[in-house]
Amino acid sequence: MKKVFTVLLAFTIAIGFSFSSVNVEAASPKVVTYKNCTELNKVYKGGVARSASIKNVGGKTKYKPFVSEAIYDANKKSDRDKDLIACEK
Repeated sequence: MKKVFTVLLAFTIAIGFSFSSVNVEAASPKVVTYKNCTELNKVYKGGVARSASIKNVGGKTKYKPFVSEAIYDANKKSDRDKDLIACEK
């Protein structure tokens, strides 16, 4: 009985880890470096912010920016006013 329980427990843990690693990969956005703001705004209408606590200093915007540190860092060159939001619109 102990052997059956041990095998069943090990199998359950192995299945749990395999499903949890698949979900983590699917949840993270693909990091792409865009050529310019026109290309970036086709995917992210409001631009890309480095963090959720960043405030826009460039004036009023129409859309809320997507928050991703990795995507912002890849497209940092497109942040003209250096407010940590690339291509805000």
